[in-house]
Amino acid sequence: MPLSIEIFDQSEAGTLVILDLPPPAALDFSISPTWLTVRGPLKTRLAVMGRLPSSSELADTALSGISFGGGEEQALRIDYRSNYSVSVTSSEGNPRGSNRLVLRFVPKAPEAVATARVPTVAAPAMDRSAAGALTTEVVVAKTTAPSEGHAIPRPRTEDFATSLPVPDRWRILSSLGPPQKWYDPYNQNPLKADFPIHDEWFFNLTATSDTIIETREVPTPVGLQSTRAAGSNDVFGGYEQAALVQNVALEFVYYEGDTVFRPVDWEFRFTPVFNMNYTEVDEILAVDADPGTGQERQRTDVGVQSLFVDKHLWNVSDNYDFDSIRLGIQPFSSDFRGFLFQDSPFGVRLFGNRMNNHIQYNVAWFRRLDKDVNSGLNDTEAGLRDDDLYIANLYWQDLPSRGFFSELLFAYNRNRETDNVYDDNNFIARPASIGLERPRTYDVYYLGLGGDGHFQRLNLTSQLYWAFGEERDGIFTGSESDIDGLFFAMEPSVDFDWVRLRGSLLYASGDSDPYDDRSQAFDAIFENPIFAGADTSYWIRQAVPLIGGGRVTLSGRNGLLNSMRSSKEQGQSNFTNPGLILAGLGADADLLPQLRLSLNANSLRFADTAVLQAARATTDIEEDIGLDLSASLIWRPFMTQNVVFRVSYASLLPGQGFEDLYGDGVAHSFLTNMVLTW
Repeated sequence: MPLSIEIFDQSEAGTLVILDLPPPAALDFSISPTWLTVRGPLKTRLAVMGRLPSSSELADTALSGISFGGGEEQALRIDYRSNYSVSVTSSEGNPRGSNRLVLRFVPKAPEAVATARVPTVAAPAMDRSAAGALTTEVVVAKTTAPSEGHAIPRPRTEDFATSLPVPDRWRILSSLGPPQKWYDPYNQNPLKADFPIHDEWFFNLTATSDTIIETREVPTPVGLQSTRAAGSNDVFGGYEQAALVQNVALEFVYYEGDTVFRPVDWEFRFTPVFNMNYTEVDEILAVDADPGTGQERQRTDVGVQSLFVDKHLWNVSDNYDFDSIRLGIQPFSSDFRGFLFQDSPFGVRLFGNRMNNHIQYNVAWFRRLDKDVNSGLNDTEAGLRDDDLYIANLYWQDLPSRGFFSELLFAYNRNRETDNVYDDNNFIARPASIGLERPRTYDVYYLGLGGDGHFQRLNLTSQLYWAFGEERDGIFTGSESDIDGLFFAMEPSVDFDWVRLRGSLLYASGDSDPYDDRSQAFDAIFENPIFAGADTSYWIRQAVPLIGGGRVTLSGRNGLLNSMRSSKEQGQSNFTNPGLILAGLGADADLLPQLRLSLNANSLRFADTAVLQAARATTDIEEDIGLDLSASLIWRPFMTQNVVFRVSYASLLPGQGFEDLYGDGVAHSFLTNMVLTW
């Protein structure tokens, strides 16, 4: 085994030299104020092979030279500088099976005088019978610690460098000297709230670009005043449409407090979104009520999706259970999947938790903002709607078993919108252009029971709602009507390694008699469901108009329910609708850590077609909507949410009910989406 010399420069802490000497050998060494020798026994020659470090290589260390002496007693000599002292430790049985000497050279204190000679210390004697020629392996390393496996002497007080003062614990890393780059979100950055900008106040900036390019086939009516195709048959025109949507969102968050263990003391949040949207269709009067607009529409918009202040009121336990209050435009979701309400309204919300975060609660009042019908963003210039939501919900962890969350909810929606309102495309938004087309008000209450989590291997999401109350000036009767609607949805799933298999079931009641004094259909307040494929699905993604029965959409964009509103963004809830029954299967497959494939197949049916028959003045509409097939690929090239690409395709194979309304054409959509986040 060769003689190994390893040298570690430890800057101000000195230099560490480790000698691994091959057994068996009986060696001793001696120390003077400026040199140290290691000697073998008499009549034993240590043949030298390899290269010892030069003086220039030792310039930044405590050593001034390493050499072998002549004569029968071959000696390894290590010269060191006079302002250093040396300590020696010997050991054997180390991982290399060698006899080891550890030499630590440390700077002397200024007042120290090194004149005393250190007595010779003998290494453990060993059998010489197998002694052979020694070779040297020299390692000169700039490091602060020896390599793994070395026996290191016990550190002493003088081995520690003087501590560096830092203003706070967040700046420990910056005090060590690594450069900070304002555009780097992965290392310490004041724009990412990695350390306070003053006192305990932090600032966080998030920028998101969301780009959508979409082509689709959607039933489109022929314009009443004018049409592009003079030979168009009946009320149906060309189905081809294309859209380009670009959103840029900036989120500014300014808050005070230590968020490691407890909520923030104060938070101010502002999220403006800048939108550009372009739509092209085959028919005139599809993008604007003015036929002079033609077949294309391009709009720009700026919306405020959050603008609120959040105040931490107090802690109620040693586990930082707390109560906080939030005032302003704020995002809120009523349940796990956004079935009833998911929006950014103006309001006041009291929220907090109990029992070491096992219970979370919300008590809130919201007043909805009008929205731009093209971008879907809040229209702060239009002001607040006369549409109030009072809501209280409670989430309970590990109920009924560990790993499952349960929710109880009560909500009250008070609507007093009696004015005629037209959207930015000059179409009537309120009241809806269906039935008697007259202003309508309502008071509706919702009781909800939901759950999300798992039972052993079975994942389960479920939601149940009962809507009850009354509405004035019913759509088809013009008189008071009692609201009595039901909604149920569940999505069980099971994971098999990299594949998740899903099932989806949904029921939303429909109205069986639009002319009686009961409104038996269910409608949400503002839905945005993450269910059965979400916006990959054709029926959820597309706004399908009701042609020939009123200027309303049968189902709204990014919505499941057949609510027959003027639009999801500006319309009122409608409890006289055909309802929906959905049964589906799906799978999510993680083909690569960066790539996910999702497949969905949903069978769709109307719960009751009596309302459609009344609107169309016909008795021949079946319940089968069709089979909604969709597939999507999601690619995250860096395995983070900073860059996400999505491609999806959906097709609706029409059933008899869809053919009764729109003919037998197969509708489809193709979407590409790129999301960049900083």
